[in-house]
Amino acid sequence: LGRLLDPITQDACAFYQDHGVFESYEGLVSQTDEGDRIASTLGSRKAIILRNHGLLTVGERWMKRCGGSSRWIAAARRNCLPNVPASQCTFQQRRQYARERSWDLIKPAGFSSSRCGIGLRSASLICLTKEMTETALQVAAPRGSVRTCKGWHQEAAMRMLMNNLDPEVAERPDELIVYGGTGRAARSWECFHAIVQSLQRLENDETLLVQSGKPVGVFRTHPESPRVLIANANLVGHWSNLQEFNRLERLGLTMYGQMTAGSWIYIGSQGIVQGTYETFAAAGRKHFGGNVEKRWMVSGGMGGMGGAQPLAATMSGMCFLGIEVDPARIDKRLRTGYCDVLASSLDEALAIINRARAEGRAISVGLMGNCADVIPELARRGIVPDIVTDQTSAHDPLNGYVPNGMTLEEAKTLRQRDPDEYVRRSKSAMARHVEGMLALQKAGAVAFDYGNNIRTHAKDAGVKNAFDIPGFVPEYIRPMFCEGRGPFRWAALSGDPQDIHRTDKLVLDMFGENPDLARWIELAQKRIHFQGLPARICWLGYGERARFGLAMNKLVRSGELKAPIVIGRDHLDTGSVASPFRETEGMQDGSDAIADWPLLNALVNTAAGASWVSIHNGGGVGIGYSQHAGMVVVADGSEESDRRLERVLTSDPGTGILRHADAGYETAIRVARENKLPIPMKQ
Repeated sequence: LGRLLDPITQDACAFYQDHGVFESYEGLVSQTDEGDRIASTLGSRKAIILRNHGLLTVGERWMKRCGGSSRWIAAARRNCLPNVPASQCTFQQRRQYARERSWDLIKPAGFSSSRCGIGLRSASLICLTKEMTETALQVAAPRGSVRTCKGWHQEAAMRMLMNNLDPEVAERPDELIVYGGTGRAARSWECFHAIVQSLQRLENDETLLVQSGKPVGVFRTHPESPRVLIANANLVGHWSNLQEFNRLERLGLTMYGQMTAGSWIYIGSQGIVQGTYETFAAAGRKHFGGNVEKRWMVSGGMGGMGGAQPLAATMSGMCFLGIEVDPARIDKRLRTGYCDVLASSLDEALAIINRARAEGRAISVGLMGNCADVIPELARRGIVPDIVTDQTSAHDPLNGYVPNGMTLEEAKTLRQRDPDEYVRRSKSAMARHVEGMLALQKAGAVAFDYGNNIRTHAKDAGVKNAFDIPGFVPEYIRPMFCEGRGPFRWAALSGDPQDIHRTDKLVLDMFGENPDLARWIELAQKRIHFQGLPARICWLGYGERARFGLAMNKLVRSGELKAPIVIGRDHLDTGSVASPFRETEGMQDGSDAIADWPLLNALVNTAAGASWVSIHNGGGVGIGYSQHAGMVVVADGSEESDRRLERVLTSDPGTGILRHADAGYETAIRVARENKLPIPMKQ
């Protein structure tokens, strides 16, 4: 470590000397406006050390001289106290933090004062150590065709892990939370760094094992095996409940990976926009004959999942009212163009929607409020939307849903002080929320559960008829699953949006006869704001996925695409999930809870040579309520990738056809027969 720091220390000292701020104790952070330029030119690791050095240096002379350094620290978005932005800290707070957390650990022998300056070399050492263990980074995936790993499969895994934590993508990146309440990409910052370093060292015939966000081992396998195998939040059946998970998480033994957070293939709200668009469009076809002009809907939640709803609704032609307790989430949807306007009250929101409906326009409105208050209020007033659903983080009564009658800060305090009371209030609020949805349903609204398990928690709190609200998968999605059709996503490692535009043209050239797909791509090009690495999603069926993957690999090989393409999907797919209150609700053979299918899906994708494969518990609906698997495969232009792509993108959706055929769905049996998929029990 000392040898690593020597050249960094020399560079930093040279800079300080050149700018006249070099002191007798080996250097201080610069207070000049050159700080940002120097930080960027020194490179990321050196910049990290320099930026943090100023934060951790103490001494009266530094405090008086370094007013500019606070701007530098604030621009770098570092914390000088837990959960306190540097720009909001006083000098006294900085001094106290440095004294308590750093000076007493590393002060040289003979120094007794807690107000002495820390030498640059010592401070760099302690900062680097802290950066590896405690301090949040601002992460963004590298772009371009130059890699730092030994192969593109490792490089892709590293970049997509980083992309999950890009502030443009993640909901709370400083806490490693990507979306869905507490869905994380890594267990801790120490684990994040260890994963990155392991991927950079990983050979092309080795496989990294990741246990709930923590790298635990590397084995020699073979060149066409997965480079990473991931297992997140899996618990033995009897212990697979939220209480036991929370206990183990507090001990630092596990991590909630949601679906695409812990499997490193989240691409921002676009990842769910297309599925939400498909669902809303299917609801429009089923209930309104496909004509949704002047129709409107209401839903809760505008986070990483729910934030897709306002855009998906207006893309399908409906007006949308979104209710969210966190104003920062509404603001993010406004900034990214996913939501059109913010209303200051329910009356204003309804006026905006009624005006747009009268004019035949689709508009989305964000309203700060609590669904447990607003939904029953709509029912009380007799104001009935055409559709009511919900995408709050109700799957997690402790860390996701916010009870009514309290502010966010009050909720945070209660959550920490008395978790059991918080959960009780949370479920009570869900009961009021669902009662409001049921009242609107009785008054004529189309109501459906959007897979967050709110019905279960409401029933636990006394709403006996909560399941009168049907689930969205059996209502709208299962016919597509029977055909092997589901969410298919890809990201451009080049970072160049033109690569995605080229693949848009490719998918239209190959499958443009599908009017829903063609309309989606056209709308996405106009209205989807890329977050992090440019990416696209569309629903493709069995056979289509493999053909499209091979065609993209050919474009990489020819140089038309500037760098490899990462291909993945949501865990919400045709054969990769068992979730009795969501994807497998109401299976006609009663096999809702059979969890063998996602495990078989993960096993066959591993055997087929996916770049990385994951098995998770609890995504979407909460710990103990689902088992699901993910896969990612890289198109790097090689002949090896041709083989991987053909195998993985055939077997992956194929398991979905087999799963539904085994349950007796005639459409799946027909599709299997047409595609010559062997079903031993039917041969």
